[in-house]
Amino acid sequence: MSAAVVALGSNVERQTNLPAAVRALRQHPDLTVTKVSCIFESAAVGGDYPPFYNAAVSIETDLAPAELKSTLRDIESALGRVRTGDRNAPRTIDLDVTLYEDVVDESLGIPDPSLTEYSYVAVPAAEVARDWMVPGRNKTVGEIADEALPPTLRKVPMAEQDLDLTPEDAFEEYGPSDETFNPRFEALVREQLEILGEDPDREGIQRTPFRVAKSMAFLTGGYTQSLKEVVNNAIFESPDSEMVMLKDVEFYSMCEHHMLPFFGRAHVAYIPQGRVIGVSKLARIVDVYARRLQIQERLSNQVADALMECLDPLGVGVVMEAAHLCMLMRGVQKQNSEMVTSALRGSFQSDGRTRGEFMNLVGHGLR
Repeated sequence: MSAAVVALGSNVERQTNLPAAVRALRQHPDLTVTKVSCIFESAAVGGDYPPFYNAAVSIETDLAPAELKSTLRDIESALGRVRTGDRNAPRTIDLDVTLYEDVVDESLGIPDPSLTEYSYVAVPAAEVARDWMVPGRNKTVGEIADEALPPTLRKVPMAEQDLDLTPEDAFEEYGPSDETFNPRFEALVREQLEILGEDPDREGIQRTPFRVAKSMAFLTGGYTQSLKEVVNNAIFESPDSEMVMLKDVEFYSMCEHHMLPFFGRAHVAYIPQGRVIGVSKLARIVDVYARRLQIQERLSNQVADALMECLDPLGVGVVMEAAHLCMLMRGVQKQNSEMVTSALRGSFQSDGRTRGEFMNLVGHGLR
């Protein structure tokens, strides 16, 4: 796998297209996004055009530099980018390879000359690859970003949350009444309201399609995340070999059969084999798989398999307890029911004492 940095820019429906581009990069089978910068606003260069939103991502890929540039062009086209003779013309999205390992290829524009010319390339790049020594420049990306490059940037409000996990959260929920987030999704929600017998133009729900589109993007954000991105190298050498456990991790997911929520607590444990993981990453791994359309049985197994993959521990145990609104609000309407699932791997499955210790700690002691 080769490391690269990709610059993103948009000044046409930028609040929609910039997050959409991040999602497209995350979902591409040949790309693994490892870090995403905050969002910055910059004045357009070369004409009286709308200002840009800019960001940068660091990625890992098996694609060669030319293949990567071609892949980025395909993503641009899918997001409505139309190239014209005016290289400064407004665009739905601009995706450029800023850096690729230590490659210097002028024909491909790598490193991107704009890195040392414009702040809207250098500053976001420094957030994801500050210590990267730029080949042929004898400077790090951070040193270049610290120079006074035009134009002046403005960090977008709420971008302190950055695009790391939920790019949609970098934008205010209650914007101008004509603001859109995902026009196609919003049109479908509007149609749904009409089918239900509602007036989508009445005051109380005029903004409902916009809000639903944003909330669904958040609630299903796990589709745009990878295990490697979430773990983000927070794995450390350790001689410990005793059970590590995180109890009562709140999670919220959506039943894939009715798209109604189910929610509860996850209890996650593992026995290290020379490596441990940052404790907050256990909760983040649960969220990655919970924020998808799910069944609880599969969710438990996915969390267990993810820990086995990234840690190679002696064993993993996962117990999940949840209430399902598809059963509480409809169907049999049993209000006090709770579903419990478990997934055991390695020593948790093969060693009865380890399994018993885990279940007792969870509160489901073996009888």
